[in-house]
Parts: sequence; C-alpha cells; structure tokens
Amino acid sequence: MATADLPGPDSLLRRTLGEWRIGLVAWRLLVLQTADPAVAAGMRGFSTYRAHPWRRIEHTMDSGKRLFFSDREGLRLEVARLERTHRRLAGTDEQGRPFTASDPAVRVWVLVTLYECMTAMRELSGHPLTPPELEQMYAEFRAVCAEFALPGDLFPATAADVPAYVDRTIRERLEYSEPVRYLLFDMLREAPAPRRLGRLKPVWPVLRTLAAHVIGALTVADLPQPFRERFGLPRTRRAALLSFVLHRAMRVLMNALPEHRRYRTPPAGVPRAPQPSAGRPARPVRLPAARRKGADSRPARLRTFFHQVLDQTGDGRIGSADLQAMAHNVCWPLELSAEREAPVYAAFESWWQQLRTGMDTDEDGQVTCEEFVTAMLTGIDSGPSYLDQGLHVAMRAVFHAVDTDGSGHLCADEYRKVFGGSRVHLAELNHGFRQLDHDGDGRITEDEFVRAFTDYFTARTDNTAGSQLLGRP
Repeated sequence: MATADLPGPDSLLRRTLGEWRIGLVAWRLLVLQTADPAVAAGMRGFSTYRAHPWRRIEHTMDSGKRLFFSDREGLRLEVARLERTHRRLAGTDEQGRPFTASDPAVRVWVLVTLYECMTAMRELSGHPLTPPELEQMYAEFRAVCAEFALPGDLFPATAADVPAYVDRTIRERLEYSEPVRYLLFDMLREAPAPRRLGRLKPVWPVLRTLAAHVIGALTVADLPQPFRERFGLPRTRRAALLSFVLHRAMRVLMNALPEHRRYRTPPAGVPRAPQPSAGRPARPVRLPAARRKGADSRPARLRTFFHQVLDQTGDGRIGSADLQAMAHNVCWPLELSAEREAPVYAAFESWWQQLRTGMDTDEDGQVTCEEFVTAMLTGIDSGPSYLDQGLHVAMRAVFHAVDTDGSGHLCADEYRKVFGGSRVHLAELNHGFRQLDHDGDGRITEDEFVRAFTDYFTARTDNTAGSQLLGRP
C-alpha cells in the first residue's frame, strides 16, 4: 500500500473532496471525530476551537488540502507535521482516563470519518456512489493513508466494510461529551465574526443565530442513524426536509457550474510550499492598542493581550496548554523539522513556568486575567530582567524560527509569516514593518523585534512603535 500511486487530478477522491458542497457535511465530520473520547479530551485541554474557531477550521482545511491534493513529498511533509503536533497532545481526561492523540485507533477513526462523510455527501444528494466507485475512492483514500504508517488491520478492509466499522465504533467507543454538544448547539452561536465578513460584520449576531440553527439542524439530520439513536438526537421532519432540499440543490448547482467554479480545491492540487506572501502563515490575533489618553494604557493593553492572544483555549484562564498552542501557531506554517520546533515549544513552556510561578496565587495551575495583569505590572515595574526571563525568551525563539534562512534579520516576507494572512491588510503589515525597522534598512533585527514586544508591554502611552506592532492602533 505504501508504494501505491497517489490520487491524481482525475481521481474520484479529489473530485469529490474538492467540491464546494463538501461544506455541507463538514460539521457532521467534526461531530463524528470529536465524539471519540480521546479527541474530545484533546479538544478540552489543548484546542483553540472555542477562542479562535475560524483559525482552527482554516488550519484543518489547509491540512486536508496538503494531505489529499499534494504530491508524495508534500504529503510526507504534512504527515510529519501532524505527527509532531499530535505527539504533544496527551494527558488524562475528566474521568481520569489517559489519552493520546497518537493512539493508532483514534487516528484511523479520524481518517475514516473523512472518507465516510464524502460517501454520505453523495448519498444525501440523491446520487450515491456505486459499489465500484466506492471501492475506487476507498483505494485512492487508502493510498494517501498509507503514508501515516498505521496498522492496516485497524482500517476497514474494503469500502463495503466501512459502514459496519462506523456502526461498531459508534456503539462501542463514541461518547456524547460536552465538546460534541458544544459543536452541535453552541459554537456558532458564540463565534466571533469571520474576518472576511467585511461590511456585514454589524449584522453578524443575527447571521450567526440563523447559521447556528440551520447548521445544527442539518448536522443532526445528516448524522448516521446509529449515532442519533444512541445519543437521543431526533431527526425532525423539518430538519429532514432541510437536508433534502440543501443537498439536492447543491448537487444541481455543482453540476450546472463550469468546471473551474465547481471546486473549492482544484483537483490539480496545491503547491507544495506556499510562498510567504500568499500562503497560510501563522495567524496570531491582531492586538488593538488601547486608546486611553492621560492615563497608563498598560492595563488595558495587557487585558487585550490576555484575552486575544494568551487565552488560546478560550476558557478565561491560561495554562501550559495555552502557551503550547501559541508555539503551535508559530510552528504550524513554517514547515520546521522536529529539531527546529523543539526550541520554540521549550521557550513558550519556559515563559509559562515564569507566569505560573509569579501569578498563580491560588496554585490551581491556571492564571486568570486579573492575576496576569497585576503580576505583569508588578514584574515590569521591578526591572527589565522580568521580561528577559519570560517574554523575551519566547520572542527570541519565534524570531529564530521565522528567520528560516539564518540571516539574523527578518525581511518583509518573513515578517508576514508572523503577523500576516487574510486577517491583516497588506498596508497594515507594511506600516507595522516600517515602524519596527528603526534604521530604515528594510530589515528587522532580533533586537528590534524583541524591543517591539517590550514596548507593547511597557509603554505607558500608545505612541511607541511597539503599540503599532501589527499595524496602526
């Protein structure tokens, strides 16, 4: 299986997975995957899906593109990146059960649910794949999965065996946990406005209520019958009608569109290595500087930093998992080797240990916003060495990770890898770059980079370059 040809542009797998209508079963896929206890535990402890749902979804979609639309070298790079990431996701769940994202059975379930959702999409549209087509697409799917080097006997042997595998897993292993319930009924109701909503952002509260209702009803209606039966999720007539209309309407629309409009991801595939200015760079949340005049602006700026950057898991507190998630978001787009990733994770863990030691007053292993602001201001006022022992360690590690050519400075393209992407306009990035480039030589040195973060944390007004770290305040 490891030497089987990967699916090409004409493959059934790429043409099915690349269509825009795959979005109709995307939430269904997330629910099935999250219902695995190990996945749910990982999401509780490590995922940023509550605080940064759109970024989390973008990362997942980007990874899917790299896995199923790349050449073999691109596929291997993505598999290696996923393995490095998942190796760090382990612990004990709320019931005291050990879990690890590296469990082969869990990884097989996550992969097979993608294949199962593609077949469900076709079935729900009223145009199911024929048995020969199912076997063809499953063979193409297994050719990609072979790069994960997972035990073959954990996979269903043939496409015909997939339904029984899914039914058995639902009945024997899946659980209706809090993350599953949250995905189904609350996530979209609480989600912030997507960055690309533009002028429609003011009406997002209304739009997200409607979207949450439609997607929730559609997802419940489309879930496998054994899942709905086991966890008491009735398929109402209204939801069944919604599913019928949406899936068939999308099938008609896709068939009517020109070939180049039909696909979100073209079957021809994606470039192996995205360019810095157009790829999928890390997406740290923009840090809007406080605009208070005549008063110390640091407390407001620190609260912003806590809620929008540090609290990656969105539970109102920070812990080791939040700092490790920040390291993950730095490393994810950079195609770093395990050796180059390690210093970044170690630096953020070092920063967390400093935060925990000085801020966790109740010794519960978590730091609240007020604990963070109070201790940070005290530490900053005590002397410059405070930031040297924590923040600076992490930011220097980020600098060296992004300085991929080892030149000792960041050019504009490398700067965009840290702060860029669709969330920040190019003009804002260019402005921020010029503010940090004190000598105007078109490069940012390590000292300039660290100084900007120092200013962001220490400046009492919003007039320093550091307060414009990600663009105009």
